Amino acid sequence: MDQAPSVSHFPSDNIPPEPAKKRRHRWIWVLVLLAFGLLFYWVMHQHVQSQEQTGRRGRFQMAGPVPVTTATAKVGSLGVYLNAIGTVTPVYQDTITAEVTGVIQSVHYKEGQYVHKGDPLIDIDPRPYAAQLEQAQGTLQRDENLLAEAQMDLTRYQVAWAKNAIPKQTFDDQGKVVLQDEGTVKNDQGVVAYDQVELSYCHITSPIEGRVGLRLVDPGNLVTANSTTPLVVITQMQPITVVFTLAEDSLPQVLQQMRSGQGLTVQAFDRTQQNLLATGRLITVDSMIDTTTGTVKARAEFANPNGILFPNQFVNTRLLVKTLSKQLLVPSSAIQHNGAASFVYLIQNQKAVMKTVNPGLSEGGNTVVAGLAPGDVVANSSFEKLQDGAQIFISKVVLPATSPEESGIGAP
Repeated sequence: MDQAPSVSHFPSDNIPPEPAKKRRHRWIWVLVLLAFGLLFYWVMHQHVQSQEQTGRRGRFQMAGPVPVTTATAKVGSLGVYLNAIGTVTPVYQDTITAEVTGVIQSVHYKEGQYVHKGDPLIDIDPRPYAAQLEQAQGTLQRDENLLAEAQMDLTRYQVAWAKNAIPKQTFDDQGKVVLQDEGTVKNDQGVVAYDQVELSYCHITSPIEGRVGLRLVDPGNLVTANSTTPLVVITQMQPITVVFTLAEDSLPQVLQQMRSGQGLTVQAFDRTQQNLLATGRLITVDSMIDTTTGTVKARAEFANPNGILFPNQFVNTRLLVKTLSKQLLVPSSAIQHNGAASFVYLIQNQKAVMKTVNPGLSEGGNTVVAGLAPGDVVANSSFEKLQDGAQIFISKVVLPATSPEESGIGAP
């Protein structure tokens, strides 16, 4: 008798097993991801090798001699200057106003004309003042004759009194009459002198030598005495001065030089500080320090023969306090800096050798240095390519003196 097939009473025994095809799909995805990872690694490795080869080629190309221009350390003099801003100020500037009232008859000057002391400028109608002077002179002449008559009478009275012909009182009275007439004559003389001055005010002349400004009045204008309206302005141009300020800390060394009789030179430059306008000398320092700014005013005088310095012009001044002699100088552009340290590239046997130096004062593109010897040759360009011990060759073409800071490359 055939046996019936056995039936499991557990549900899990009836679930069919997972097909093998699905398990194979998972392994395929793992292999694909692994392949992509290996490919990415290989590509990046090739890129890094390419960059390294490019860098090696660049270093090989820069490993050759570096072209540089050079400068030689020399012994020379260096001036110690004090810089300031100054204003051109005339020695004299006259603003002429009317001293009398009247109508302007003529204007003798032209705008911008250079005039000398005593040159005629303006004439005011003198006729009223001439008539007044003549009247005063007539009064003086009459009173002088009255005085002469009184003096003659006094002489007669004196003789008569000596002979007891007149009383003493009459003689004394006549003496007082003479004194009164003398006072009258002196008063008349003062009136005549005053009228003469008034008349002279009608003819205006230049009190100084200088340059006349723009014309402010015309013939026919009525001017009044003691008016604040100017008739003409005259400014002295030669010589001319510049007023500038000095810091109070710099004042002792300036005064020391002035007391020793040293004439201190002052240079005046334009706004850009590139063009030298004139050279003069310091003539005085103000008598007190301005407490609000801690500075003191100083005045320098300039001959100004060409008139290039103009009143109220702003200039940059440079006061030469002293000159340092026998100093070792190199161009300031040849000195490089690495933090607080300063160095130069000393040229020896066609090599650039880094040499530490101690820089001092700088002026006019030169700097005082310690640590070099006269005649030492230093590099003055191509600093972004130089290193200690680098091979160099001296270029005949002037190269820019680029510093490491300017090129963006740090100093070694």
